[in-house]
Amino acid sequence: MLLSVGFLLTGAAPAGEDSQDALQARLRKTEEPRILFVGNSYSFKVPGALARLAKEAKRKVIVEGVTKGGWTLQKHAGSEETLARIRGGKWDVVVLQEQSQLPAFNREQRNRKMIPPAQALVAEIRKMGAVPVFFQTWGRRDGDHRNAEAFPKDTFEKMQHRLVIGYREAAAAAEGALVVPVGEAWAREMKEGTGKRLFAKDGSHPSAAGVNFSAEVFKNFFFGE
Repeated sequence: MLLSVGFLLTGAAPAGEDSQDALQARLRKTEEPRILFVGNSYSFKVPGALARLAKEAKRKVIVEGVTKGGWTLQKHAGSEETLARIRGGKWDVVVLQEQSQLPAFNREQRNRKMIPPAQALVAEIRKMGAVPVFFQTWGRRDGDHRNAEAFPKDTFEKMQHRLVIGYREAAAAAEGALVVPVGEAWAREMKEGTGKRLFAKDGSHPSAAGVNFSAEVFKNFFFGE
């Protein structure tokens, strides 16, 4: 059964139920936590990098992904494969990553294209007993020049600011879901002059260094290290 994404779903946890402290406590108590990433090419290699970092830290963890190039949360909410993975994996955490530009669009577009599927997926994740978290991604190295008419003279900093707002609004609309601030960590590196190494040549996707850096942010968020 596919999820309806045209309205706010009821039955989700009350606002504010999720907290980073509670999530870390749950993962500490679990012998082998199970984490699923749902996203697109920005998430392709992050699950493997996170699993490797956890192993190096002597932590047992299972990290898997259902990631499709260019996919949005709306596509995942309508995918039997994605829903079967969410429902069948006995996950502790499910990470949701939206298409890289959409959270930085205007509020009307987010409310139409991002918020409903995010709400639907979060409700399904909680129904399965897992904790939903959003993967806040990073601005493009030179801003969103593919949408120059909407965002003239765009920059990484401007796009990152819009992404932060977009993910915060999505998390609030999803009854207080958590946001892993990967993009904000990239922004600190950019401000310090060491961030360009995180980008692949296209100025959008993560380089090997960017994948490892992002996985480190997740490791710290999940395990407090």
